[in-house]
Amino acid sequence: MPLTPDQSALVRGTVSFLRTHGETIASRFYASLLRAHPDLNNLFNSANQANGRQPRALVSVILAYAASPAHTYELIPRLERVCNKHCSLGITPDQYDLVGKYLLEAFGEVLGEKWTPSLRGAWENAYKVLANMLIGREAQLYSKFGSWKGFRFFRIEQKICEADDFYSFHLSPSDRKPLPSFSPGQYVSLRIDVPSIGYLQSRQYALSECPRKDYYRISVKRDRGIQANQGIEAFHLKPGLVSNLLIDKYEVGDLVSLSHPAGGFQFDVDVCGTGPIVFISAGAGATTLLSILNNVVEREDDRPLSWIHCSSRKAPFEEHVRCLARARDNFTIRLFQSQLADLEYRCGSAHGEGLKMDFQKLERKTLHLDHGATEYYICGPEAFTKDMSASLLGQGVDRARVKYEWFTTGELQLAA
Repeated sequence: MPLTPDQSALVRGTVSFLRTHGETIASRFYASLLRAHPDLNNLFNSANQANGRQPRALVSVILAYAASPAHTYELIPRLERVCNKHCSLGITPDQYDLVGKYLLEAFGEVLGEKWTPSLRGAWENAYKVLANMLIGREAQLYSKFGSWKGFRFFRIEQKICEADDFYSFHLSPSDRKPLPSFSPGQYVSLRIDVPSIGYLQSRQYALSECPRKDYYRISVKRDRGIQANQGIEAFHLKPGLVSNLLIDKYEVGDLVSLSHPAGGFQFDVDVCGTGPIVFISAGAGATTLLSILNNVVEREDDRPLSWIHCSSRKAPFEEHVRCLARARDNFTIRLFQSQLADLEYRCGSAHGEGLKMDFQKLERKTLHLDHGATEYYICGPEAFTKDMSASLLGQGVDRARVKYEWFTTGELQLAA
């Protein structure tokens, strides 16, 4: 049932207060949910639970919707990202009911006496409307998955060191059935058992190769954590859990579980453009863009290309990209190494240092800024993606030509 005008007014009237107490709501909600349903620990990302990103992201989306329930079209990019993530994890409609129950209980605890039966009823209806929107869109995405539902066992066929602490895994389905295609830029969820916490854990990894019928390739970077006294919050110091376990303990012949490819950041293989493409990445962001680059090259597409990457160590896939560039007359490569940028961008505090300064020194022809049809694909940490996008927009690039993906849980809005 749609929200009535009175219910909409009641809900909007509490949004500001609830935003102020968002941290409290998020922590209480997830604590209650997981205490009552500990099996959901196998579904949720333990790292993003510990650092609070996942709870904050959920509350942020719900409150953004509640602030303007009649204008949900403005939220479509954010909701699409949520739906793709949910489908990659196998979220089901009944789990929305559980989330709603404990989320509204947390609202009630924070609002206290203000949590009247009328207000509760209004919020129940608002949540139900939003949940049905997401469930409906996820049903559409699931329908494209065909017979592949949930997680599927894959065997590690190859494990290749691409650079220091950077490995590619060639994964073939245990049942040997042909794999569905995917759009370059999409990801899969990989799930393994993590003995140190006693639960299964899933992480999303970009598919770093063109679609193949017999295997998928993911590329994984070791996360050593940040061992520096920079006033960084404690959770930033923790090394990666699943990525490091995968690199250290999993070898050829071992099994992992993968979900169906998903994700809204993708290259449209059916559109044959002629304008330049500029790839801009940092760290593991190169994995996502490499799939797109390889697809463009395999199609014998003669579009001008620029590959711009920054990392604290040797760039992953450097030899492969240089080999591609040598075979073309219109392929430019710019690689930066910046320990400072790596630290700051991971912590979300990069402002005018490291990579951003190097980026601003790039020639206009490398960025193809004077070509009105240039497409820009950006991938990396959230702060990096935000900085690079804002810089392009500030130089007059049309927003529609800037496509981006970031490696984090939460929401990102491009600068105006």
